[in-house]
Amino acid sequence: MVLAVQAVQVANSFLENGLLGAGIGAGLILIGAGIGIGLIGGRAMEGMARQPEMAGNIQTAAIILAALIEGATLFALVIMFLIQSGILGQATG
Repeated sequence: MVLAVQAVQVANSFLENGLLGAGIGAGLILIGAGIGIGLIGGRAMEGMARQPEMAGNIQTAAIILAALIEGATLFALVIMFLIQSGILGQATG
């Protein structure tokens, strides 16, 4: 009986830690994406200020890079949600 209680406590601990990890992962993903897009925007503005004749090319490249970061962020969030649902699926059945 004691082993069963300990097993349940370990399972609950695993579930809580998994959900905590998924939450921290989501936060880190979004923070990283925000920093990355902010750096792209800042460097693009700096480049346009230094060479105004290249502003169109720089802006296009910055938009493409920001879109790639958004795509990677979305992919990472989907993976994080799959991990979270996998943990919940193991705990519930």
